[in-house]
Amino acid sequence: MFDHNRKVPSATVTKAAKDALTRRGVSIEAIAKIVYEMQAPYNEGLKLAHCIESVESVLEKREVQHALLVGIELDVLAEKKQLSEPLQSIVDSDEGLFGVDETIALGAVYTYGSIAVTTFGHLDKNKIGVINHLDTKKGIGVHTFLDDLVASVAACASSRIAHRTRDLEEKGETFKELPPEQTAPESDIDGAK
Repeated sequence: MFDHNRKVPSATVTKAAKDALTRRGVSIEAIAKIVYEMQAPYNEGLKLAHCIESVESVLEKREVQHALLVGIELDVLAEKKQLSEPLQSIVDSDEGLFGVDETIALGAVYTYGSIAVTTFGHLDKNKIGVINHLDTKKGIGVHTFLDDLVASVAACASSRIAHRTRDLEEKGETFKELPPEQTAPESDIDGAK
């Protein structure tokens, strides 16, 4: 039964998710570089700083945080050989027919709409940047869940930028005129406050 007195504060969950990424060797900047690669061709004036801000905002969402915490924990348990069989062998080898890793990552992606979903599919197939590093790091750790989770965060951050692009186009502006802290689609829009 849920104990209403034991709610975990948002700041605690946010810090735990970011710390988990850091412990696993994934920086916010590495994810932002993927976002930049995905969005720069469509956005005049887009800077890495805009992409970093977008990744930071995505990491504020509980759905994303929970997916990161669960998936990373399962990778760590697999590294320590603490999962029961046959799950241990399946996760340890990142078996091709095991789709739970993508399912958890995709669950977080849905928060950001169809652009995020299609971007996730592209990143899952093409393994850009740190995603490729995590996916091919054989024998140096288990990243069965982490590579897909990083793709999820990058896809969500890319979607945020795509939506912000539309807002800017309607005003005749580009990212060139936009300070990074206003990258969020919900920032500085008439009627949003």
